[in-house]
Amino acid sequence: MTTAALKDELPTDVPAASPASATERREYLRQSSIIAAGWLATNLGLQIALLPLKFVLKDEVHLTAAALSSFFFLGNFTNYIKPLAGVMTDSIPLCGTRRRHYLLFSLLSTGLFWILLSLVPRTYAWMLPVYTVMYVGVVFTSSTLGGVMVEAGNRFRAAGRFTAQRIGMFKLAELAGGPIGGYLAGFPLILPVAVCALLHFALIPILMRHLPPDPPIKKANSPWKEVARQGRVLLGSRTLLGAGAMIFLLAAAPGLNTPLFYYQTNVLHFSKQFVGLLTTVMAASGIVAALLYYPACRRFSLRTIVAASIVAHALGALCYLWYRSPETALFISVISGVATTFAMLPVYDISLRATPRGSEAIGYAVMMSMWNLTTNLSDLTGSKIFDMVGRRLEPLIWIDAATTLLVLIAVPFMPRALSSREDPHAS
Repeated sequence: MTTAALKDELPTDVPAASPASATERREYLRQSSIIAAGWLATNLGLQIALLPLKFVLKDEVHLTAAALSSFFFLGNFTNYIKPLAGVMTDSIPLCGTRRRHYLLFSLLSTGLFWILLSLVPRTYAWMLPVYTVMYVGVVFTSSTLGGVMVEAGNRFRAAGRFTAQRIGMFKLAELAGGPIGGYLAGFPLILPVAVCALLHFALIPILMRHLPPDPPIKKANSPWKEVARQGRVLLGSRTLLGAGAMIFLLAAAPGLNTPLFYYQTNVLHFSKQFVGLLTTVMAASGIVAALLYYPACRRFSLRTIVAASIVAHALGALCYLWYRSPETALFISVISGVATTFAMLPVYDISLRATPRGSEAIGYAVMMSMWNLTTNLSDLTGSKIFDMVGRRLEPLIWIDAATTLLVLIAVPFMPRALSSREDPHAS
């Protein structure tokens, strides 16, 4: 890629260092706080509701590991076409705004459909459509808030910091949501989903009041021409396409998520509360990893960080070979929390850095769609393997670790604009 082309893709009209004036520092802190609150509240609600829902699907609907994984693979399908939500919030104003009203309606619909999910009959045929519609709201919330985050990351040259912040909020949500969800899993589903809905509803007045002003839309004869323009920009971005390919490879190994849930409950007979506690332990260690990522992204190139994260993820997977008791489960959860977080952080960093200016929400959505589709396929593949081998975890662990390490071959081919470019705040 030529230097001129690279300048068109990466933000250049932003401050080269941390905000110098007191006003700019306050604005950075304000925007980062609002974005953090958005990630925390929405993900805390989802964490609280998700574990009780899994137990309902397993124990009341009687789904196998593969069937449970397919439920979420199908129900989350809007995650795979997330760029459409990005197109709309980037290019098509809703009630005169590009961000506020998308967030208003998506937060409201997410909460309402979570409540509806707890009221419909306990069958796959009823619950899947309601969950699918609910997840449309989740996707619009994530895409819109992601657009706000990318704009702030570009403005303050803080892609690495916003990446670490987002993952930190995810892990903090898991830290609190794990034990709450595990505890509430012993109650009717209406209780945890009501808590989830209230968290989404409470976020509406906060974001409506404190979101930064919408950035201007480049002039076009119609919103759909702007959509076409953004599509050409994205398809012409070698950096974005290369980043998408790298994200696919990073997430492609057969996953342990759903198989581990069945292994914990059916083989090791862990209680609902202990499963929630393990989520908390993983989240706590993940927060430590997120804190360590900030200085790392200032000192090392993204290529180095990606290679290290691949090795860490493979080693973390191999630790599950000793997953046989509550004590070993706690210890391995600490290791796995660090390893999986280090595997995720470069993905978000790649997504922020590869997104072209003027296409923040859709560009970020393209990256996240690739991640979500691949991770759900990974979990579905891992669940099918788990059922095929008699619900034994060991063969799946070896396959996961081996296929993860194979991705190291692709690291030298990362786009130069990403692999050799350190965080702009690096000294």
